[in-house]
Amino acid sequence: MHVLHVVGARPNFMKVAPVLRALRQQPGVRQTLLHTGQHYDANMSDIFFQQLGLPAPDIFLGVGSGSHAQQTAQVLVKFEEAVQQARPDWVLVYGDVNSTMAAALVCAKLRIRVAHVEAGLRSFDRDMPEEINRLVTDQVADLLLTPSADGDANLLKEGIPAERIRRVGNVMIDTLVRLLAQARLPDVPLKPPFALVTLHRPSNVDDPQQLRQILETLIGLSAECQMVFPVHPRTRSRIADLGSTFPGGERCLLLEPLGYVECLALQNHAAAIVTDSGGIQEESTYLGVPCLTLRENTERPITVTEGTNTLIGSDMRLLQSELKQILRGQGKRGRKPDLWDGRAGERIAAVLTGAAELRAAA
Repeated sequence: MHVLHVVGARPNFMKVAPVLRALRQQPGVRQTLLHTGQHYDANMSDIFFQQLGLPAPDIFLGVGSGSHAQQTAQVLVKFEEAVQQARPDWVLVYGDVNSTMAAALVCAKLRIRVAHVEAGLRSFDRDMPEEINRLVTDQVADLLLTPSADGDANLLKEGIPAERIRRVGNVMIDTLVRLLAQARLPDVPLKPPFALVTLHRPSNVDDPQQLRQILETLIGLSAECQMVFPVHPRTRSRIADLGSTFPGGERCLLLEPLGYVECLALQNHAAAIVTDSGGIQEESTYLGVPCLTLRENTERPITVTEGTNTLIGSDMRLLQSELKQILRGQGKRGRKPDLWDGRAGERIAAVLTGAAELRAAA
């Protein structure tokens, strides 16, 4: 059996690594790793591939940046040629980036079986490009591999036949479990207690008024605890466009982007996390670290109902009050959701090969 994995951006790397590893243990399985190049920075990609133990991609499409339409069109054209040459038995797509949807569409047209890892997640907000990608991918995929029960329920409501849905757990947690012991704090002047900050979503960083409000709130809160802020290149550019006086220094520690294990160590040692990242909502829930998410909604509601996540939206007063409550020891702790156990990759391999029955939660 030949399995072709499609990745396009860093969140995909964390999801593909456990599946690649699990399928290596299956006899008669050949694997191809295809990187579309949707988001590609040589230094950061190399660090992530090295830390995650990923092989160099067998195929690199070099799509690069552009508008959603341009990027999707480039993947459609280049991936079609690549997949016709490879002729895999299964194509695995991951998450919700443009490459995920484009590759799934190509496979549906060519009648190549495609499985979606992290299927069924919904924010119910079609202003988010990722939501469109999720909806389209799940409608055309042959196999829907979900991380949690809410994913199953969403798919069934959308008319997906139950026999195409398999709950396998959260594959990102596999990577966290494997690398947590290796996670080491970066060599920076940390002053516990500290809050880890990550921001990259357009709704927060492309709106100058919203970005200014967030920065001013973080500066004010730095009197309560240190703000440790690895700054995404795009976010750094938007801060510069503001002419912001964001101070930096020890209380507001601005860092360059970090590798996965360094970011994981910061999450694990933080008193709180302030973010707009989907993956960090999940990782903080597993780690039991209170997470304050600067979004009005989330496609990962289980992190709110069972985990440590609190949706803040754009309410800076709520951000202030929630962080102060956490620093008083009154933050959410939650629980680990079912099947977030570090074995999702094994269950995916079992589903694809038919080697064992899927162990799904009741």
